[in-house]
Amino acid sequence: MKADSFRIESIVKKLDFNKMEGLIPAIAQEKKTKDILMLAYMNKEAFKKTLETGLMHYWSRSRNKLWKKGEESGNIQHVKEGFIDCDGDALLFIVDQTGSCCHTGEHTCFYEKIGLEEKPTLTTDSSVLEEVFDVILDRQKHPKKNSYVASLLEKGEDQILRKVTEETTELVLATKEGIKEEIIHESADILFHMLVLLAHKGVDVSEVFKELRKRRK
Repeated sequence: MKADSFRIESIVKKLDFNKMEGLIPAIAQEKKTKDILMLAYMNKEAFKKTLETGLMHYWSRSRNKLWKKGEESGNIQHVKEGFIDCDGDALLFIVDQTGSCCHTGEHTCFYEKIGLEEKPTLTTDSSVLEEVFDVILDRQKHPKKNSYVASLLEKGEDQILRKVTEETTELVLATKEGIKEEIIHESADILFHMLVLLAHKGVDVSEVFKELRKRRK
């Protein structure tokens, strides 16, 4: 989504930048998953730059500067739609997220669940496989120094297969020992390295899900 300068100026007039000393909170929501990815702030410059380029730009309060999301990590956000709230003092953008959104490596910044437990628990469901796979694909396209995924992919197929075999053997041993925590740990290792293998072979994880659904029917 991009807009010309005349259209941008007409939209800016609808926004109230005075309530927060020149800033407006902006929420980014992923188009595909509907996940709320992050909350950041925009000044007029960031807002205009976002509409001009079709890429999310924010104003960093800590660094006191304009920044494009993903300018260092490559995890950019392509704007698909934008919405202004009824008071003109908050923004919602629907985006396509490249890679993970959060600097921690999580897909969304809102990954900690608030509950009554002594320690907040992370939401856990099958979508985490897609999130991890997206991170792996991002490391494949934008290799990073000291990235385990990038180094494993660089070593090639034989090394990836060796790791899958190694983790499978370790799961067998953990199962024989009957230690639940180790079984969980080794199962996660197998799934992770399986996703790396799929990325290496150009197979999308959604194709595996499709095959499983077909078998279930």
